[in-house]
Amino acid sequence: MAKYLYLDQDECMACESCVELCPEAFRMSSAGEYAEVIDPNTTAECVEDAISTCPVECIEWREE
Repeated sequence: MAKYLYLDQDECMACESCVELCPEAFRMSSAGEYAEVIDPNTTAECVEDAISTCPVECIEWREE
């Protein structure tokens, strides 16, 4: 099974830590209300740091 990067936008508190740690995988929404995954199939090495740093634990790998 393939895995993909998931970010729960309802739980996101817009702290921007994932964007700062891994800008190749995350960006802020146009209104700045939450972070977004740029590419769910990313292979960026910094993703794990973003996952472990998220204060509300709203980023995870999911399986299709």
